[in-house]
Amino acid sequence: MAPTPLRLVVLGDSIAYGTGARSPDDALGPRLSAVLADDGFDVDLHVLAVPGAVSAQLADQVRRATPLQADLAVVVIGANDLARFVPVDGATAALAAAVTALQAAGTDVVVVPAPDMSSVPFVPPAFRAAVRAACAQLQQRQGAVAEAAGAVVAHIAAEIGTAFAADPTLFSADRFHPSSAGYRQIAAALAPTVLAAARARRDGDAAA
Repeated sequence: MAPTPLRLVVLGDSIAYGTGARSPDDALGPRLSAVLADDGFDVDLHVLAVPGAVSAQLADQVRRATPLQADLAVVVIGANDLARFVPVDGATAALAAAVTALQAAGTDVVVVPAPDMSSVPFVPPAFRAAVRAACAQLQQRQGAVAEAAGAVVAHIAAEIGTAFAADPTLFSADRFHPSSAGYRQIAAALAPTVLAAARARRDGDAAA
């Protein structure tokens, strides 16, 4: 009997969508699908992320995801909340609501908090400490509300921020979004968390 496909949805912003990747296969969703396929999963991928999205716009993406009856959602959000100075309370409340709705629909959730935007090349050195602190505050709050709502949180911001700060080729030509190499780095950092969530889902379904 053929294995039941793992229905994976990717929600969030331009990083979740893959802006800056040289080809569609280099984007985050396809890279995570490839990691899962290497582990034996038959993946049915749906990328519902919208470039430029802030946390408040997750609600619409969740509404689009609900009919898909996804097994696993990866939510990448926060960069635009930071860039647009969205209050932390509002951003995290919207994230918590999205996770709660996904869980209520039977979807397991992995949340990827905001990146460390201090590594973005055009951030002036004098402002990097302040930007890093603002990012850390949002990351911490995102992690707390996501875990309280039942999600698994991928704490990769520090690792990815260090890598991007050290290697400018991880940025695309716009010097803001990841390049194909950048998405490879992000997917590699995310892989253990996403694999663990997918295996837990598979094991739970097998035991049911």
